Amino acid sequence: QVQLVESGGELVQAGGSLRLSCAASGRTISWSAMGWFRKAPGQEREFVAVINWSGGSTIYADSVKGRFTISRDNAKNTVYLQMNSLKPDDTAVYYCAQGTKLATTPQGMDYWGKGTLVTVSS
Repeated sequence: QVQLVESGGELVQAGGSLRLSCAASGRTISWSAMGWFRKAPGQEREFVAVINWSGGSTIYADSVKGRFTISRDNAKNTVYLQMNSLKPDDTAVYYCAQGTKLATTPQGMDYWGKGTLVTVSS
């Protein structure tokens, strides 16, 4: 069993930056793919970014490419999402997820955190 706990979400002004963290426990995650998804008010949960077990392969949604960076520190069992140049449209609950391979859909992930809220003001 895997437990994922996100942190770092808060209110930030447009153009600002935030760094989200996802701490994993219970099961070793070094072999797994880790991803970030988000759900904005009134919208479906959508893919943000995913990283493979080694950190050598990443995929980003077009909406965040060039602004967000996903990384992982397997020694700390932690995954990060660095978010720069934030826009009001980035406002959402951000979820950390673990899967067995690189997946860009929620259905491709097996375990989920409870989410952390990011609010970007104008």
